[in-house]
Amino acid sequence: MSDAPAQEKRKRVNVRRPDVMEKVQAEVEKHYHSPIVEKFRNRGGTLTIDNTTLRLAQTFGFCYGVERAIDLAYASRRVFPENRIFLIGEIIHNPEVNRQLVGMGIVSLPWKEMDQQYDEITPDDVVIVPAFGAPTTFMEKIEASGCYVVDTTCGDVMKVWRRVRTYAKTGATSIIHGKKGHEETRATASRAQGIDGKGHYLIALTLEETDYICDYIRKGGDREEFLARFGEATSEGFDPDLHLVEVGVANQTTMLKSETEEMQRRISTAIEDRYGSSANYQVFDTICGATQERQDALFDMLRDPMDILLVIGGYNSSNTSHLVEIGQDQLPTFFIRQASCLASIEKIANYDLKAKEEIESDYPGKLLRGKPAVIGITAGASCPANLIEATILRAFELRGISRARVEEA
Repeated sequence: MSDAPAQEKRKRVNVRRPDVMEKVQAEVEKHYHSPIVEKFRNRGGTLTIDNTTLRLAQTFGFCYGVERAIDLAYASRRVFPENRIFLIGEIIHNPEVNRQLVGMGIVSLPWKEMDQQYDEITPDDVVIVPAFGAPTTFMEKIEASGCYVVDTTCGDVMKVWRRVRTYAKTGATSIIHGKKGHEETRATASRAQGIDGKGHYLIALTLEETDYICDYIRKGGDREEFLARFGEATSEGFDPDLHLVEVGVANQTTMLKSETEEMQRRISTAIEDRYGSSANYQVFDTICGATQERQDALFDMLRDPMDILLVIGGYNSSNTSHLVEIGQDQLPTFFIRQASCLASIEKIANYDLKAKEEIESDYPGKLLRGKPAVIGITAGASCPANLIEATILRAFELRGISRARVEEA
């Protein structure tokens, strides 16, 4: 299955007109810009007031792909002021940004499966494809409606699509490192089936799952057990006895780089152990550059001691969750949505990655009360600067330092 024929028929529209984008940039800046964050950038990411030092990672927050997606969504409303505008799921994984779009009258469509709302799309409607992309079945459904399409799919995601299509063309199964229920991974998996829909994929998230796959590659195993374990993470008709002979590895672009590389290494070794060479194995670096830059910047920041780390972003943001994992290996790290999560010097609401729910912790307040403190802050690629600013100000406020002093510093 392929998008190519559909792209010729859909009513593609260029919303990036100069007159429109000038207004969009002003609107986006009003919603998300932060002079205090710019102050930190200009100071090398560090600000000390009294006995409190706040450090900001060198690279954080919005990436180019996210900025582009937001710009296109805002521009869509200006170009089509009277039309119904729909969005497949969320534009990005950040509740503040998606709230702004809802305020513009942009209606979110289901992204896990198509319902009757897709049947009701008309040629006068506009459908925005999010930064994650959308599965080919969704794109074909939209194309059939004849509506206007504004595609904000990130360029790095489309690079992965080209790679898995190449795997399918050569007869290799795509082993995708990602979350099987994530929008981007679902979209990539649909492209891994190739133009004719006969290609195959297998999605693996953890190194434990990778080791299970590698054992099967080396010596085979219980086919039914394999399918029971990965049934919802494989293409239709996938057979581990047939479709793990030639493989190519790709990934959800927001995964932890070191884990993807380790997964690649283990699968390559398993193929070589089984067949005596790695000729049946293909791999290309498909980690998003922005994801890698934010991970590298955090590793750099962690070289110097800090008391706690705050990671800001949507709780369903994959790239943000990996920043949390990096931090948690070295110091108390708290995954927060926004400044209001810092309720007091004693309480902080934060997302627990293992429990998959927001919890309340009182550890940071006890740790820092009355003592000099170094507080680190970073944010995922879908987090706007205004939320980062609010967190900076709240952290200083809880240390008895006013906004005015931060602005004057």
